[in-house]
Amino acid sequence: MPNAAQTQKTDVVLIGAGIMSATLGALLRQLQPEWSISLFERLDAAAAESSDPWNNAGTGHSALCELNYSPQNPDGSVDITKAVDINERFQVSRQFWSYGVQNGVLGDPSRFINPIPHVSFVHGEDNVRYLRARYEALAPQPLFEGMEYIDSPDEFGRRLPLMARGRDFSDPVALNWTDAGTDIDFGALTSELLAYLGGSGVDLAFGHEVLDLSKQSDGQWLVRVRNLRTRQTRTLISRFVFVGAGGGALPLLQKAGIKEAKGFGGFPVSGQFLRSTNPGLIEQHHAKVYGKAAVGAPPMSVPHLDTRVIKGRHGLLFGPYAGWTPKFLKDGKNTDLFKSIRPDNLFSLLGVGVTELSLTKYLVSELLKSEAGRVETLGEFVPRAKGTDWELITAGQRVQVIRRKGMGGVLEFGTAVIAAGDGSIAGLLGASPGASTGVSAMIDVLQRCFPREYEGWTPKLREMVPSLGVKLSDNPELFREVWSWTSKTLNLDSAGVAAPAQV
Repeated sequence: MPNAAQTQKTDVVLIGAGIMSATLGALLRQLQPEWSISLFERLDAAAAESSDPWNNAGTGHSALCELNYSPQNPDGSVDITKAVDINERFQVSRQFWSYGVQNGVLGDPSRFINPIPHVSFVHGEDNVRYLRARYEALAPQPLFEGMEYIDSPDEFGRRLPLMARGRDFSDPVALNWTDAGTDIDFGALTSELLAYLGGSGVDLAFGHEVLDLSKQSDGQWLVRVRNLRTRQTRTLISRFVFVGAGGGALPLLQKAGIKEAKGFGGFPVSGQFLRSTNPGLIEQHHAKVYGKAAVGAPPMSVPHLDTRVIKGRHGLLFGPYAGWTPKFLKDGKNTDLFKSIRPDNLFSLLGVGVTELSLTKYLVSELLKSEAGRVETLGEFVPRAKGTDWELITAGQRVQVIRRKGMGGVLEFGTAVIAAGDGSIAGLLGASPGASTGVSAMIDVLQRCFPREYEGWTPKLREMVPSLGVKLSDNPELFREVWSWTSKTLNLDSAGVAAPAQV
């Protein structure tokens, strides 16, 4: 143990200045304002990795348009289980953000959330039949109320002129259209939450890298941190540590040595997007339009043409185009993947290498794709696309979770919370839907890591999330009440209203 006089004591350490740490910090500040909290970020800015608005599509994943969340069964029916669950979780986020706006945690909501239609798009007879079946399965659900099915070329052209111009409509098309979608600037949202934390006394340290985590005999954590400007190190003793470091979470959880992280591996995938530089094109498209992944391609490859609203300005984004690098962070190191390989996850990694051959083929084809090839892919959405109207940008790095299964491993496309059995440390791994369901994930962290306090926190949590513990899909009346409140508070509708009564 280092000299006690030189060791700072704190109740909570948050690692990473992204949306997850910011959300958990804001929840804890509301629930336990007297607790001391220290946050460390390796970079010099907040939300500079996956939470940066140009490093993700900002869809506000609620399964309104993402077809990979509603797969087709062999008999032609559509499984909407995951779609409903993700939408439920997104409603939790909307409620917390609405509470934040009404209680001074967040400022003007238009800085981070704006209404944008969410649209599913397919072409070809088989896909049109699938989209009709998807609509028939989802439309009766309370959370998907208002969804439209459109297969008229004239209506297609009226709503999506950029996608209609030059299209051969002898190939049938169909849309699932929902006006209730949103575009979210998670970078702005993160910055607002961190500003609230800093203003409430949280120690925010940028340019600081967490070097090591070690469990002490009394159950607390020794956290060793280096100031990357001065190269000086300091140590802290903390009762609880949250690792919200995106792709950097797995290596830190491995350093912590908790058994719950054993067997986990990570597979890094980088992303690229085409961003329009032509204001005329941007003005012709006002929607987030998601298609179907190519046969054999992984769910993360779902193509989409997205309207973005960043700092009040509209933009247009198409992608993703996958790339590969062994880095776990956009600002990471080429040794990240190799350093993450341990005896306990080696067979998990090897197992995925055998079972995910389609992913390997997909990545190889993406890496070999030329500029003309990227524009050709864009042409499925924008038939008259010209490369001169678009620029290629590199998006955030994603680390897909590899979990042990039997003697091998399985690649998971989603998010996973890993928490020590004693609740003293937790971390979040994975990617989409990620940030959109971050409030739900962080409440899960609170429940798992603070079981003694959680019951006493429940009334306050229900003030922040009135539907806490209730499935809105089973309670249409409560959903409509919650939806009205969040829509008006977040300026997605008309004037503000009071929060619904606690359940």
